[in-house]
Formats: sequence, structure tokens, C-alpha cells
Amino acid sequence: MTAATNRSRAAGVGIIGAGNISTQYLENLTRFADVEVRFVADLDLPRAAAQAEAYGVPASGSVDELLAREDVEVVVNLTVPAVHTDVGHRILAAGKHVWSEKPLALDRDAAAALLADAEARGLRVACAPDTVLGAGIQTALRAIARGDIGEPLTATTMFHVPGPESWHPSPDFLFALGGGPLFDMGPYYVTTLVHVFGAATRVQAVASTSRQTRTIGSGPRAGEVFDVQVPTHHAALIEFGEGRSAQSTFSFQHALPRNGFVEVNGTDGTIVLPDPNTFDGDSALWRYGQDEPTALPAKGAESGRGAGVVDLVRSIRDGGTERASGAVAAHVLDILLGVRDAAAAGQPVEIASAVGPVAPLPEGWDPAVSTAG
Repeated sequence: MTAATNRSRAAGVGIIGAGNISTQYLENLTRFADVEVRFVADLDLPRAAAQAEAYGVPASGSVDELLAREDVEVVVNLTVPAVHTDVGHRILAAGKHVWSEKPLALDRDAAAALLADAEARGLRVACAPDTVLGAGIQTALRAIARGDIGEPLTATTMFHVPGPESWHPSPDFLFALGGGPLFDMGPYYVTTLVHVFGAATRVQAVASTSRQTRTIGSGPRAGEVFDVQVPTHHAALIEFGEGRSAQSTFSFQHALPRNGFVEVNGTDGTIVLPDPNTFDGDSALWRYGQDEPTALPAKGAESGRGAGVVDLVRSIRDGGTERASGAVAAHVLDILLGVRDAAAAGQPVEIASAVGPVAPLPEGWDPAVSTAG
């Protein structure tokens, strides 16, 4: 058996990493008809076994055991960011397609090497966030594509929170290399911007750090102090060419929470999108001369994390291109690294990579229905 998906059955899926985020993936992937979760792997074998038992997955164990299975075609990589590409190469070497949690990699060369490895092996790499495939954002993207705001020109995005240490039981990695608000939350906002505007061309940015240490506020490690290794606030101007731009802030140092804000302005109006870290939510459309906005209720199937895995499987089956592709993720990473580097250097950074436009999903797209047959 190869990693190519057979049209007559669901695609076998394995999961590496049984931490917090695996719960959301397992809740959804175990109910999506085009995929079947067959193995959960983790360094902590009892944790993997517990997740497998909780969601009716028939087997669990080590990463090596997962990669040796012939009935697993796509592997969902839910490891910490620092090992995303190392694990990704192991998955590819085993002849399996990769779905990676974000970010795709920690640097441009590592991302490029992973995609080149996949291409050489005739395999695919796709990457979170797949929230952009949810009914909320997709309804807004379809409105933009049909011209509801005219030509999109500018955008404003905001993610302002005090920080995840108050609720996350092990938040250290969110304040380490590959973390911070820029790399933890930035992918949701920047991916949405790339779906709206296409490829970015240049970025300018500033950054700051409010505190050098943080204290864990919940869980068994509550009260433990850890070091902050990355900036906890970035403010960026992202240019997309032809005068199009977005102003974006990503912050773990705001006592007043203000997150989920995405606004796109065009020649004929403005659209306020739902939180890009969710799969649902309505949009609001403002036109010149209107005193009140027009509500745009989300249209499409309810989904959740794992919808991108289904899109990947269907694209492999049909020979199409998955929307949450490795190429999009690599370009988003390039933008985020550009923001980081521009802030550190105090000067603009050109974005060398590019990616083609991503068409919105049709309104009737549903990750839960079976398309194998």
C-alpha cells in the first residue's frame, strides 16, 4: 500500500502528539467520513493510550510504530514547533503525507527543505491553520471575491491579550523560539490576509517585551516562574503590492483583551470578518452611505480543527491543490519571519517568496460527508 488515497475507502490517519490540541483534532477527525484515525503516537505512551481510548482509536504507541503502519496514509504532526520539520521529514521518509500544526518551520530554509523533500517523494505537506476553511471566514472570502466591497485595498488586524500563561498549564513553549504572539497567533491572521490579498511583498515592524518572566496561573505547575525568550508584542505594516497593505498587531501584553479583529476595506465598502481563530462567526458589511452594516451570516458546514486534513485527503484523491497547502504556510512563515527581522533590524524586509491566489471553498463544502466511492 502506498500513501496515495484509494477512492473506495476512508484515508488512514495517524496522529503524533497527544497534548492539548490533539483533543480538538480527535473530536473532529473521528467524525469526518473521508478519514479514519487508526493510531495515536506520543513520547508519553500512557498519554497516547488515554487519548486513543477516549476517542475510539484502535491503536496507540510510539512514533516508530505509527510510521511503520501500512494502513496510515496521512500523519497529523501535533508536536511542538521546534521539531515540526524534523518529525515532518520522518513522516515523509515513511512514505506518508504530512499535515503539520503551525508554524510549518522555524526558519525559511527548513520550510523549503521540507517542501522539497515532499516534492521529491511525490508526497504532500499541508499545514494549519485550517480555521481559514471554516464557514465564518469562507463566507467573508466569498463576499470579497464576488465584489461586495469592490477591490480590496487595506486591512487592519488585532490580537491583544494579557498572555496564555493564565490558562495554559504548560505555556513555556509559547514564550520560546517559534512562539510569542507573532508565531503562535500570527498564522491565523496572516493566513487570512494572504487568502484576501495574495502574496506579500514587504514588511515593516516594531516589537517590545513587557516582562522578562511570566508565572503559570493554572494546572499542576501553577506558580512556577519561567523566562520569556521572545518579544511579546509586534506591530507590523504588511505590503501586498499595487498599494495594498495591512496593519497588524500581535500582543501578549495587553491587560485589555481585544482579539479576533480583522477588517478589510475596499473601493466600495468594508467587511468585518469573524475571529480567524474560529471556524464560524458572522461578518458585517458596511457600504458608503449606510448608517448600519448588512449582516452576512456564516454559510457552510460546521467543522473544526481537522477540516484541512479532509481537504488534503480529497485533493490527493482528486488531483487538486489543497487550500491549506505547505506553499501557503511557507509564505505565511516568510511574512512572519520578515516581521520579526524588520523589528529587530529597524528597517523594512523584502518578502522573497510568493504564492498564487487561493479560491474560496464552495458554500456546500462539508468535511463531514463522505466523498469516497
